[in-house]
Amino acid sequence: MTFHVLTLFPEVFEAGIHSVIKRGIQDGKIAINVVNIRDFAINCRGQTDGYPYGGGAGMIMMARPIYDAYKSLGAASGRVVYLSPQGRVFDQTTAAELSAEGELVLLCGHYEGVDQRIIDEIVTDEISLGNFVLTGGEIAAMAVIDAVGRLVPGVIKPDSLMDESFSAGLLEYPQFTRPRTFMGRDVPEVLLSGHHGEVEKWRREKALEATRSKRPDLLEGKGHG
Repeated sequence: MTFHVLTLFPEVFEAGIHSVIKRGIQDGKIAINVVNIRDFAINCRGQTDGYPYGGGAGMIMMARPIYDAYKSLGAASGRVVYLSPQGRVFDQTTAAELSAEGELVLLCGHYEGVDQRIIDEIVTDEISLGNFVLTGGEIAAMAVIDAVGRLVPGVIKPDSLMDESFSAGLLEYPQFTRPRTFMGRDVPEVLLSGHHGEVEKWRREKALEATRSKRPDLLEGKGHG
């Protein structure tokens, strides 16, 4: 899968790719193509933004440099995601949906946003990380790359994805490793029993318990017992 990132700050992505995603790149499962919108500035001063018509604070990213950056991708197709607080909230279902794409274009806004006409012209999806505002779309784009990229076939072993949070509409059960006792707290005996049926039952119960306590909204209308 190829992620094309349109951004004013490509250096953010040079430093931020690591761990599973980095291995996915090395294994040829993922590619990240970062395009600097400033390379398509409208003049020799590198201008990519302007004052908003009608007045108001801040600057707006111009449509032309973004459009030319997008067109430079040539045959690149597929969905164009604009990272915006006005978009639908990103979740695991969205990540799984996007992981089926062969290519994905991520547009990182900055300042007070982008000219509406570029959204109307090329954007297919607007996505938000939540009900808050960031200074730019780069951090949000990195989150999308991480969440989507790890679901690309071959990046992570399938069994590692089965029981994690949101995979079955529940939060993940508690996990433990060595030592057996830490600060007076012991690993639950059932996890040491070797009885796989009882371990699975315990994990299911704890996943439900965690979800009811922390994210009851995930259980609404799902009929979990």
